[in-house]
Amino acid sequence: MARRLLFVYLLILTSVCLHAQYTPDVLGDDYLRRTFQMPDDYEGKVVCTLVKKPQLPDVKQAILYIHGYNDYFFQKQLGDSINAHGYNFYAMDLRKYGRSILPNQNPFFCKSLKEYFADIDTAIATIRAEGNDKILLMAHSTGGLIAPYYLNSKKGNMPIDGLILNSPFLDWNFGWFMERIIIPTVSFIGKLFPNLTVQGYGNPNYSYSLLKQFKGEWEYDTNWKMIFGHPKKAGWIHAIQEAQQTIQKGIELDCPILIMSSNKSFPETKKWHNEYMTSDIVLNVQDIQKYGKGLGFHITQNTIQNGMHDLILSEKSSRNHVYRTVFDWMKGL
Repeated sequence: MARRLLFVYLLILTSVCLHAQYTPDVLGDDYLRRTFQMPDDYEGKVVCTLVKKPQLPDVKQAILYIHGYNDYFFQKQLGDSINAHGYNFYAMDLRKYGRSILPNQNPFFCKSLKEYFADIDTAIATIRAEGNDKILLMAHSTGGLIAPYYLNSKKGNMPIDGLILNSPFLDWNFGWFMERIIIPTVSFIGKLFPNLTVQGYGNPNYSYSLLKQFKGEWEYDTNWKMIFGHPKKAGWIHAIQEAQQTIQKGIELDCPILIMSSNKSFPETKKWHNEYMTSDIVLNVQDIQKYGKGLGFHITQNTIQNGMHDLILSEKSSRNHVYRTVFDWMKGL
């Protein structure tokens, strides 16, 4: 009897401690966050942050969302919609992004995308420990490169049941000379001198197309998703190039994959164009469609009419198309 009481006490204590690890998130509306202390890296202390909606009763399936570059999770409409369709919702702010940026760190920097694998492992292990048997991974842009690169390292022990990609960053959006000569050269230099700054601040037009204070519909923390971006270093170029070269050879993941992109790209310049509101101005959609075919054996590709780079931030009719596409696809799993 005493042993049984002790077991019940420990079970309750574990449950209380687990709950206490989450605190209210900056998004409000019952969103919670949990910060994980990861092993130190070359810049010192490292954390990653898991955001979630409260668990749905008796639901054992979940979606984990991973953001893009110069980004973090702020899209409450996504989490709310996923909940409404019967899935628990989680999002990871990777190390050095959003909620996980620390004072000692260069935001968004890495020397290899493999650095993020431990963050994703941590998120998936936590989601499973919280009672979810089925997990779908959803990722945007650079997250859409990290996710298949991560899953390629897990062949034979796939930790998820499906992959949803929103404008994945599977290739650079430059001309032939930049992609064949300049980028490989900078990538090589990045192995030797990773902290060398090779690009300064960028154009603000993508931010202008999103933010309510300019042309868009959305509000977010511009300390975490910066209007002019952040200077890029050669080591980061090397990290992206290394992952893209692996992906472009074809990795043949054995899980269902949904790949979405806009139906068109439009080149970004310093001048404002209204086409920025209805096009991908970050990536070449033809590259997404081309290299997406090599990601796995069970590929579904869909183009979103007038979609922006982050498809779920597109104008209303386009983002409604995105949600219909995602939830219709999920019904078939």
